[in-house]
Amino acid sequence: MRALVVEDEPRLAAGLRSGLEAEGYAVDVALTGTDGLWLAREHPYGVVLLDLMLPGIDGLTICRTLRAEQVWTPILMLTARNADTDQVRALDNGADDYLTKPFSYAVLIARLRALVRRGAAERPCVIEAGELRLDPAARTAWLGADVLALTARELSLLEFLIRRRGQVVSKRTILAELWDDDFDGDPNIVEVYVRRLRRKLGDGSITTLRGSGYRLEEQPCVRG
Repeated sequence: MRALVVEDEPRLAAGLRSGLEAEGYAVDVALTGTDGLWLAREHPYGVVLLDLMLPGIDGLTICRTLRAEQVWTPILMLTARNADTDQVRALDNGADDYLTKPFSYAVLIARLRALVRRGAAERPCVIEAGELRLDPAARTAWLGADVLALTARELSLLEFLIRRRGQVVSKRTILAELWDDDFDGDPNIVEVYVRRLRRKLGDGSITTLRGSGYRLEEQPCVRG
């Protein structure tokens, strides 16, 4: 397994290299964000350990850039900043896990093993279906160049459908995913929200299959 360590503190970088090599990893080290981004683009790493604050290019920018370029290598963010907002920003920008300094080396290795087991599956920051795009972190959706005016529930339904684009999902499944267990209203509320979305996305965007459910088409129609 080949690992990339992007860390600007030379002593910590050297310690990580030694520890990971003792675990059987082949390790490359970059001391700047610029070098780290170049290496991550050029080589098929099994995992990247990435500092948040780096000279040149910061860790958040590296994460988002790699995901935008469809580089899905698992990324573990290492940082001395432990505020909830920093962790949220790291995860929303493409990191797979987050570990604050100082950290237990045993925990670090366990986290890396978990990331490697999950592998390099696609985890885009912005999800797409044709000309339809949605950024779950920013809670914003676009159809072509137009920003869609959607309520919180409409955004949640749209995200659910995009993640299952091309698949038929039943009313019961949507209700179970987007409404809590205490909901005892009319299950036809799903139809109401599907109609609202269809009006905003355009005819042909969501297909109703009677008796089966709904399907978001791969190429939603652009409004005329």
